[in-house]
Amino acid sequence: MDSVRYYDIRHVRGSATHVDIDNGVVESAGTSFFDQAVVRLLGPQGWGILALENFDPDAPCDRLIARALDLAAITGDEVDLADAPRGVLPVPKAGEDPVEVSLEEKTELLSSIEGAARLPGIVNTRARYAESIEEVRFVDSSGCEYSYEIPRCGFSVVAVASRNGEMQMGRESNYTILGLNLRHRQEMGEKAAQTALALLDAKAAKGGRMRAVLDPELAGVFAHEAIGHASEGDLIQEGNSVLAGKTGESIGSPLLTIVDDPSLPYFGFEPVDAEGVAVGRTELIRSGRVNAYMHSRQTLAAVGNGFAGHARAEPGEAPLVRMSNTFIEEGDASYDEIVAECRNGVLLQGSRGGQVDPGRGVFQFNAEYGYIIENGEIGTMVRDVSLSGDILGTLHAITLLGNDREMHEGYCGKGGQSVPVSDGSPHVLLEDAVVGGNGTD
Repeated sequence: MDSVRYYDIRHVRGSATHVDIDNGVVESAGTSFFDQAVVRLLGPQGWGILALENFDPDAPCDRLIARALDLAAITGDEVDLADAPRGVLPVPKAGEDPVEVSLEEKTELLSSIEGAARLPGIVNTRARYAESIEEVRFVDSSGCEYSYEIPRCGFSVVAVASRNGEMQMGRESNYTILGLNLRHRQEMGEKAAQTALALLDAKAAKGGRMRAVLDPELAGVFAHEAIGHASEGDLIQEGNSVLAGKTGESIGSPLLTIVDDPSLPYFGFEPVDAEGVAVGRTELIRSGRVNAYMHSRQTLAAVGNGFAGHARAEPGEAPLVRMSNTFIEEGDASYDEIVAECRNGVLLQGSRGGQVDPGRGVFQFNAEYGYIIENGEIGTMVRDVSLSGDILGTLHAITLLGNDREMHEGYCGKGGQSVPVSDGSPHVLLEDAVVGGNGTD
């Protein structure tokens, strides 16, 4: 068909397993199966996208292409695709294959984690295990073809403590591509409970401008939410990013380098992106300057200044520009040096969500808890504490980076799709941070 400029077919089938336990009772446990494909066709005027169930990869595709071409004829969008390198990385193999462990044993292992959280003073415990096995096949009109299988699994445990009508929560989680991770994890249930109990005795934080130390989890969330989303090529193209048009400009401390790298063996790993493009390291910020944006082939052609290889998709969905493993590069300061240099301020630990507007360049994140820092030493625990401000001002406020980067796993939502990601950072020292709290002297 002369009017077909390009097409690709991405077929994903596999299984999803879950176990849910609430207060020692197995609420649900089971495995479901899926088989979904998406056909994308670029015609003279734009994309035609066709979602399919129970796709037969051996069936002739002429009829599917014709249907997609009919859809493309009515979109009216002008689209160009940039050339991009091809290549597929091997999926890392390590640990115990979750497929070889029965649902009953997974339930018992999760139950032991949940049971470990039921310390005196804990009134509610919940635990969830989630696992997906995806077999991915891709082919496009240029002859690019690949297939791979990837397992992902993980769990979370939540404990709620109560005293005199007050309730506090602790949560721990771990997700991976490197095999079953349920064994010998009871200490994570205990830690969730201990956090909830400690928060009952913590004072409400007092807000204001002060020095703040961000732990790797909260600083990683900042890197993901405030910089990662603002570096996505579709938001750049739409003009909905504070980083648009700033390539090469200094927007933060010269200590700061922020990276997105799908090739690393964390939870956001992808052996190849959803358009058949090779993946690799992209330095979004380098030494405090905007260096590159993340792109699909379409946004790279429209915007430039970056790299393709960042198109990701749920099974049966069209790809979007997405992050994978996003992190702040470590510096050379030790944790003790950062706390000592803070002198008087607050250490913010963990993340309980928040809000970011990449277009306006403002954010507000809630920490799980914190500690007062007095005379360069860790003091009392505080709760109900947050960090807010404008993205660029906060980047300039970074004065020290630790040598202790850690990664944390989760899921990122965008455009109705959720994909696995990791984000991380070393400990970070901020000067004159805007810390929120409702405590009083």
